[in-house]
Amino acid sequence: MKETKKEIEYRLRRYLERDKKGIRKELLKLLLDNKKYTTDEIYQKLKDKDLDLKARGVSAMVGLMSARLGILKMELGEKNKYYLKEEYADLVRSILKEFER
Repeated sequence: MKETKKEIEYRLRRYLERDKKGIRKELLKLLLDNKKYTTDEIYQKLKDKDLDLKARGVSAMVGLMSARLGILKMELGEKNKYYLKEEYADLVRSILKEFER
């Protein structure tokens, strides 16, 4: 079942509304750089920003963004790498701007 952009936009907003510590926002900002990351790399980059999180929490967030929101792609390998689907970059950017206010 193909998601419409409107559905994804709605889910993404709801997802960010529940972002109490700003971790989800930082994760999305990180993924906007067009690079591919393992969950360990994502965890380390978020940890470097002094965010209070656990490695398992990062795996859960990435899994949810991939499965429920449908905005991430996974590249299989020895360590799976995740990246933002190109077609959602502008949408993510504009929604993040709204949440910056």
